[in-house]
Amino acid sequence: MLPLHGGHAPGWLIGRMKSLAAEIVTVIIDEYGRDELLARLSDTFWFQSLGCVLGYDWHSSGVTTVLTGVLREAVDPAFTGVAVCGGKGRRSKKTPTEIHQYGSFFKLSEEQVEGLEHASRLAAKVDNAAIQVGYPLYHHAFFMTVEGKWAVVQQGLDARDKTARRYHWLSEHVRSFVVEPHNAIVGNATRPTALDMTSKNSEESRRVAVDLVKDGVGKLRNDVLSIRSDGQRVLTEWMDQTPNRTYTSRVLNMPRHIDWNAMKRAYEFQPTNYEELLSVQGIGPGAVRALALVSQIIYGAKPSWQDPVKFSFALGGKDGVPFPVDRPSYDQTIQHLSHLIEKARLDGGEKYAALKRLKEIAPN
Repeated sequence: MLPLHGGHAPGWLIGRMKSLAAEIVTVIIDEYGRDELLARLSDTFWFQSLGCVLGYDWHSSGVTTVLTGVLREAVDPAFTGVAVCGGKGRRSKKTPTEIHQYGSFFKLSEEQVEGLEHASRLAAKVDNAAIQVGYPLYHHAFFMTVEGKWAVVQQGLDARDKTARRYHWLSEHVRSFVVEPHNAIVGNATRPTALDMTSKNSEESRRVAVDLVKDGVGKLRNDVLSIRSDGQRVLTEWMDQTPNRTYTSRVLNMPRHIDWNAMKRAYEFQPTNYEELLSVQGIGPGAVRALALVSQIIYGAKPSWQDPVKFSFALGGKDGVPFPVDRPSYDQTIQHLSHLIEKARLDGGEKYAALKRLKEIAPN
């Protein structure tokens, strides 16, 4: 998503960022309420804009980690009814404990607290295991309110090219943790191949994965060995597309080692759906990949191999960040918008009313 920048934000800036952030958050809550604050934090454009307003580099991966860290210090739960849990690296491991602490402080019921802890775990598990694009998570920030609402902003890092990808969640929009639950997945490039078990197109693969686990470890182990009996295999050998193999080999290999104890725990648990399967301790990226491969190759249940990134820098920037402006694409975009607006004008009705504002950015 954004290039990784080294170093630390200077103290003189961080102090001012905290003060300004506290005032901005207070105004939003006073004027629009806590739900609106969560909605804005889960909006990638607003989140990025807030980082810019507070003075941070707009194109640095640090805007995620620094901004959530600033909000953690600036937002007073006793005053605002909003708490920020987790953070970068080791701090993210404290998220469950902090959710429990703030849940007690907010006088939430035990059921509500358990629901918040579940949301935190599942959001992290989904973006680390159910979606595999080469961006393992290193940052997890969980925003919760006195009403029990929540939002998640988390980020993964590709150590090879030193870029990051950010994931946004909002409780109000999550109908299922395992079926396209995100508000946004932000990146500046689309990977040629990605395992996306949250896609609607992966429904059959999710169902088969649950059935495989429920059938027992022995049968599943035999299925895995039957696929890779002639050596390490790569998922894309059975896929329609043939993307860059260097990328594929380091992200989507059939795992060499599978946590069979976790598979056994899943079998004993007998999950009724894919969300319950992901919730089992030890079911991580390797297990998810193995189940996806067996589901497709042996049982014909193909998951989605499309990168689920939803927002990106489409046309570049004048300073070459994240890449130089693509002039031909820029001109084609203008022509396409002009065509749509003219067509909407001819068709009349509400469509033109919705699109005519775009005409201001597209010359005749």
